[in-house]
Amino acid sequence: MRFDYLIVGAGYSGCILAERIATQLEKRVLLVERRNHIAGNAYDYYDENGILVHKYGPHIFHTNSKKVWDYLSRFTEWRLYYHKVLAVVDGKKIPVPFNLNSLKMIFPERYAEKLEQLLIEKYGYGVKIPILKFLEDAEGELKVLAEFIYEKIYYGYTLKQWNLKPEELDPGVTARVPGIFISKDDRYFQDKYQGIPKHGYTKMFEKMINHPNIHVLLNTDYKDIIDFIKFDKLIFTGPIDYFFDYMYGELPYRSLRFKFERYDVEFFQEVAQVNYPNEYDYTRITEFKHLTGQVNPYTVVAYEYPEAYEIGANEPYYPIPREENLEVYRKYANEAKKLNGVVHFVGRLADYKYYNMDQIVARALSVFENEIVYSSV
Repeated sequence: MRFDYLIVGAGYSGCILAERIATQLEKRVLLVERRNHIAGNAYDYYDENGILVHKYGPHIFHTNSKKVWDYLSRFTEWRLYYHKVLAVVDGKKIPVPFNLNSLKMIFPERYAEKLEQLLIEKYGYGVKIPILKFLEDAEGELKVLAEFIYEKIYYGYTLKQWNLKPEELDPGVTARVPGIFISKDDRYFQDKYQGIPKHGYTKMFEKMINHPNIHVLLNTDYKDIIDFIKFDKLIFTGPIDYFFDYMYGELPYRSLRFKFERYDVEFFQEVAQVNYPNEYDYTRITEFKHLTGQVNPYTVVAYEYPEAYEIGANEPYYPIPREENLEVYRKYANEAKKLNGVVHFVGRLADYKYYNMDQIVARALSVFENEIVYSSV
């Protein structure tokens, strides 16, 4: 059987591009996935007690893009959900990002009021300030506050998550979660659209690729079959260094390990996510029933342990955005350009970029509209 496109990887990028090519261009697609499931790291499943569990850690969809939200809404209903996160600081659970409510929970009332006034006078209300920028700008008592937030909330968590200090990472990473949010809004995200697929991410992806032009092959490394499959063009969403057989060396990634526990209680913790920046080896505990809204006498939580990525031993989750790593990536990107559009590289691993889910959706739609449609004319 001949295919118009071979797509490697059945996560966001692969499934979206398969759906677009199959439905809009009426082309035949073979979607090849190394793991035993679709949906990539957004994969979820119902456990033996009927609790919907995110296998690879919590995935909360949020975006300001109506185009992205409307596209995914074709394949799922949504459980509207605002994510709230607590962090254990000096034995207290306080909201993160650190905000004016956090301020009053940590410091004596009059001192907290003074700091709040200083923050609003200097930055204004409703402003988000990256932690490294806050450290750089702050003076006097605000400098003390910035150092407190850095030490108690960001330093230890970042060291566990990345095995690097915050200042050793690309500033874009630490800026993803503000050092301080001068507001009383306890939501982790403030995007216009926020939610969880009502029946899970896996069901959303199943509906997305349920088309006669799309054929799915699981438990398969594309390199094992590429010499036996006839196809015209290739879309690759896996690690770009693997595609080029590590000719410039391995790109580093961070990985995660999860320990799942079931407890015979309705709820284990107050919110879906509690961070532990300073204590224990894990970074956070996620309780999935808060995400799904399910009613069940049992609950399931995941303890999350960051670790180094080792080829064949675990999954590559996060590219490590440091200049020396980006220099290596750029060598691979130059090799990709030499393929003259016969191979499209799309996704967090292929682009070696720390995308949010909505950014991956937007990127895949853009590649389809601006590259694939154009090349098929």
